[in-house]
Amino acid sequence: MAETTVRGRIGDKELVFSTGKLALLADGAVVASIGDTDVLVTATSSRKMREGADFFPLTVDVEERMYAVGRIPGSFFRREGRATEKATLTARLIDRPLRPSFPDGFLYETHVVATILSADLVNDYDVPALNAASAALTVSPIPFLGPLGAVKLSLSNGEWIPFPTFEELEDSVFQLVVAGKRNAAGEVDIAMVEAGATEHGHRMVDGGQPASDEETITRGLEEAKGYIGQIIDMQVELRAQVGDLKAVEFPLVEDYSPELYDRVAGIAQPKFEGLGTIIDKHERQDAEATAADEILAALEISDDDEDTLRAAKKAIRAVHKKVMRSRVVAESVRMDGRGLTDVRSIDIEVGLLGQAHGSAMFKRGETQVLNTTTLGMLRMEQMLDTIDLEESKRYMHHYNFPPFSTGETGFMRGPKRREIGHGALAEKALLPVIPPVEDFPYAYRLVSEVLMSNGSSSMASVCGSSLSLMDAGVPIEAPVAGIAMGLIEQDGRYVTLTDILGAEDHLGDMDFKVAGTRDMITALQLDTKIESLPAEVLVQAMAQAREARHHILDKMAEALPGPREELAENAPKIEAIEIPKDKIGEVIGPKGKTIRELEEETGATIEIDDEGIVRVGAADTASMELARERILAIGFPPEANVGETYEGEVVNITKFGAFVNILPGRDGLLHISKMGGGKRIEKVEDVLALGDKVSVLVREIDDRGKVSLDLAEGVQLVDDDTPSSGDGGRSERREGDRGRDRGRDRDRRGRGRDRDRGRDDRRESTPNRTVVSFEDEFEKGL
Repeated sequence: MAETTVRGRIGDKELVFSTGKLALLADGAVVASIGDTDVLVTATSSRKMREGADFFPLTVDVEERMYAVGRIPGSFFRREGRATEKATLTARLIDRPLRPSFPDGFLYETHVVATILSADLVNDYDVPALNAASAALTVSPIPFLGPLGAVKLSLSNGEWIPFPTFEELEDSVFQLVVAGKRNAAGEVDIAMVEAGATEHGHRMVDGGQPASDEETITRGLEEAKGYIGQIIDMQVELRAQVGDLKAVEFPLVEDYSPELYDRVAGIAQPKFEGLGTIIDKHERQDAEATAADEILAALEISDDDEDTLRAAKKAIRAVHKKVMRSRVVAESVRMDGRGLTDVRSIDIEVGLLGQAHGSAMFKRGETQVLNTTTLGMLRMEQMLDTIDLEESKRYMHHYNFPPFSTGETGFMRGPKRREIGHGALAEKALLPVIPPVEDFPYAYRLVSEVLMSNGSSSMASVCGSSLSLMDAGVPIEAPVAGIAMGLIEQDGRYVTLTDILGAEDHLGDMDFKVAGTRDMITALQLDTKIESLPAEVLVQAMAQAREARHHILDKMAEALPGPREELAENAPKIEAIEIPKDKIGEVIGPKGKTIRELEEETGATIEIDDEGIVRVGAADTASMELARERILAIGFPPEANVGETYEGEVVNITKFGAFVNILPGRDGLLHISKMGGGKRIEKVEDVLALGDKVSVLVREIDDRGKVSLDLAEGVQLVDDDTPSSGDGGRSERREGDRGRDRGRDRDRRGRGRDRDRGRDDRRESTPNRTVVSFEDEFEKGL
């Protein structure tokens, strides 16, 4: 198979698809390239169907390779391990639009693998991987109702930029990923949307940039359709250039025959219609199960006929779905009796947990989420070993969905992809309102514990998270609320549902989650199960979601109007202090000695970065203030005054003198010539040792701030009866020293001594001799 390449320009970026060179044993393999970012995506299907399969087993994996950015993995084993959160989220991004794009009855195990070969850290790999997945299926014999196209847009100064670089995203308020495909009329229909405000988006809007409101996002969706059409055309061209493919038979499985469906419908329809509306989830499920048992009994199918029984159960579910959808469309009445735009009753409680820094319980109908906020020093931020530009993150949102939340049993073996995805969605919704690190230097961990789930627990976790942050005293820029919308399409009529139940999500045609503040959308996620979704339907859904979001924000304000004025009592108190960069070493001390002593003596935790930002964390205000004062004293030492006397400590000894600490962060030099009171001192160590206390007088401070010291009045380091350098005793000692060395001098034949004497004589006779000043010696000591 010859290599085939197709190129196209999307805005000012070039997108390239190529096939026929790599991974030729896969059913389909395509490399998508943008800039120097290359993603290989393969698609492979099993030729045999699993015994008793009754669902489509599609698996999507994203494999990040550290060689893609020229790095060795940072793990102990030095190889890639479990998929990163970015890889998991990208796999979900690919899976969501692909899964509905296979024909009904196709139940063959299918595996899509995206391998990141090269990442230039300029262009993201996620959306190119989605396009390559569609292209790989398009050039394969696997039955695929595609191709799909996907584009990422960023909102910057009111304009939508296609395939933004990481740098362009830094200046953007919002980013939007849209996937879609052409309908029978040749128009592009939207199949999936994943969107969110950037970390600084809310502050950019406050600074004057246009907000990511419903009208602006609607315009972005319309612009996305044009780019999606271009990308679909590129895949069609690639498929045409590949030519004929080897035919592979994939027989489709029929759930039930038309005759069986008609037979089931005659019995089931009146029973399901007679159930009416039941609010309680378990009561409704019990009533539906009883009706299903009665229908099966009336069908009189033998227990030995397992295939017919299985088909009958599927037909019963299909009839139930049709009855529910018809009632909603015809009567505007939902399964629990609510109207189309009604939000279930809301119950909120804050400050539930005594030891959590912030906590809140948000309950909407039969969905209940307990959220907690934990604050920590920035050293607690999560370090990321990925091929992304982001190396760490200080805001972490974890979402737990135990089986008991739906009244079921099951295994709990760590977070699954769904839990990772829902936690990331809540994180995306709240990150834009988190205060910047300069104003509030904390790391955050939020945990959403889903205790009950009957529709949109992810959006309940957004609401609970806003409340727990405010309960902790975090000055978020605005509360964020979220709502899940549904859609039912029947006979060309579209009905939008507010605050959908779990069953409405399953039986409906759309899952549309919208989160935001009163003025802007901060996160958006859309998945559809139908091929044609007109833009005006999405506009209506967003308007309906805005009303519901404002209703929920009102309820949240009743429980907690805003962030508490004081930080939680048991939360660490953190303050950022900026000191001159040349003082960083003094705060740290030799081998970290000073900073360790500060932490031990004050009880505070201290962090310092290369820019001179010192962050102090403490459990109480007293420790915080003590550490703060000590650091400021080092970073901005008090000034000494000429003529004043200070009680100092010897902190360093050199050949020419001793450095005495007279004030916090302020040392002065007591020169060796000033120590003897007129007598000559051979070595500083003869009269002073490290740690000695001595009273000194500030004699001079030069223009560079260097302090020269004298001994204070009345202070003597040498006894009065100590011989001076010129008396006999001193001469005798020096003479004796020469006597001891005389033999060595003779052995050396006088060369060294004569050389020294000659050099000394030359110094004395040279009129332009070098004079070593006090300042020079001072500088050497430093």
